Amino acid sequence: MTSVNVKLVYHYVITNLFNLCFFPLTAIVAGKAYRLTIDDLHHLYYSYLQHNLITIAPLFAFTVFGSVLYIATRPKPVYLVEYSCYLPPTHCRSSISKVMDIFYQVRKADPSRNGTCDDSSWLDFLRKIQERSGLGDETHGPEGLLQVPPRKTFAAAREETEQVIIGALENLFKNTNVNPKDIGILVVNSSMFNPTPSLSAMVVNTFKLRSNVRSFNLGGMGCSAGVIAIDLAKDLLHVHKNTYALVVSTENITYNIYAGDNRSMMVSNCLFRVGGAAILLSNKPGDRRRSKYELVHTVRTHTGADDKSFRCVQQGDDENGKTGVSLSKDITDVAGRTVKKNIATLGPLILPLSEKLLFFVTFMGKKLFKDKIKHYYVPDFKLAIDHFCIHAGGRAVIDVLEKNLALAPIDVEASRSTLHRFGNTSSSSIWYELAYIEAKGRMKKGNKVWQIALGSGFKCNSAVWVALNNVKASTNSPWEHCIDRYPVKIDSDSGKSETRVQNGRS
Repeated sequence: MTSVNVKLVYHYVITNLFNLCFFPLTAIVAGKAYRLTIDDLHHLYYSYLQHNLITIAPLFAFTVFGSVLYIATRPKPVYLVEYSCYLPPTHCRSSISKVMDIFYQVRKADPSRNGTCDDSSWLDFLRKIQERSGLGDETHGPEGLLQVPPRKTFAAAREETEQVIIGALENLFKNTNVNPKDIGILVVNSSMFNPTPSLSAMVVNTFKLRSNVRSFNLGGMGCSAGVIAIDLAKDLLHVHKNTYALVVSTENITYNIYAGDNRSMMVSNCLFRVGGAAILLSNKPGDRRRSKYELVHTVRTHTGADDKSFRCVQQGDDENGKTGVSLSKDITDVAGRTVKKNIATLGPLILPLSEKLLFFVTFMGKKLFKDKIKHYYVPDFKLAIDHFCIHAGGRAVIDVLEKNLALAPIDVEASRSTLHRFGNTSSSSIWYELAYIEAKGRMKKGNKVWQIALGSGFKCNSAVWVALNNVKASTNSPWEHCIDRYPVKIDSDSGKSETRVQNGRS
């Protein structure tokens, strides 16, 4: 406890060092100025200012010009007006036992099996993965796969994606009263399902967006594509003034469920579920008052130049020609290294001076005294960030980041709860987590939230937002009817839910 108090005092002193020095100096200058008389001011003018006008006038003009140039050229703020997370209908809820039945029916319907599915070893493997995944019994599966026999067709896949995107956008436009024709920029990301016409074209057609809308469709970029889409929209908003940007993040389950026997490809079947999010951004000064957040930083890290990183998540055919996404054993190490590189870039942007100084001292100490100092100092990000939205890719992903960032259980509560309630919804999971924090009533004015997303390639992308007001949960929030049942206690060994904590809006 004493060490914690000492660190807090140190942090306060270093962070407020300028103020602690400035205010006494200001008081001294003010005291001196108060004692000046009219004669003193005349003496100052005639003895110094009058004889140095040639120097003072250009300096004053340069200062004014520099100030005007800075104000005119600095990037305009990007506001998050509102966002909407898709909540599938209740008949799509899929308990663990129902998901196992889907796997069975999909394999049975595979033409190469002639209607039989006798080998039970794969079923035991999937059940173990499913039970340890951290997912609960209220996640959602696609309607096509819930039918018997399952509809694993292109048409069923298109229906799933259209249902998610249109559902999220209809709720977003309803909550904001924004006319779709006012949208100037559109970015849609879906990694595994990219039909022709594109999904962005489908949005333009469905909501009758204007003909000069700048539309983009991002594919194959994995679970971190949501932050990539935000970063792209931010750059476009810095160029195109006084407009709205619409970002849509989703993934498709129907067309990409794996029906083969390769176990490295089976794992993704156990984690991914139906979900999607639509986000409305604006650079209009008048939207600041009604917006929820302002974008502070985006940082993107790509380690694809390394072969292990590039191949740790890869789509391909198994030995029997069935397409799936394989996860290599290197994925945890690759994720850890990529996250560290991303943090190394983001840290200097957000950490207070006190933490930067401690890290620099230990860094130099380790260089000089390698034997005495074993590890670098791990900065306390909780001094700069109030809330964390870690991609709900699985229990292992959340565990690694919780350990590496020295976070408390409450800091990863939103991620674990989202994984349990909705599963891995890919690039949209960070928005379900943000909605959780809002539904708990924890987002206060001035709070900063850090969204961290990981994806194939391998990539780690971060977005930092600051709350402009005390943020309340949106209308038709995905947590509207279940927030009082979370968080749930998960057994650390089995991954099963043990008890529900009735903590309301704590």
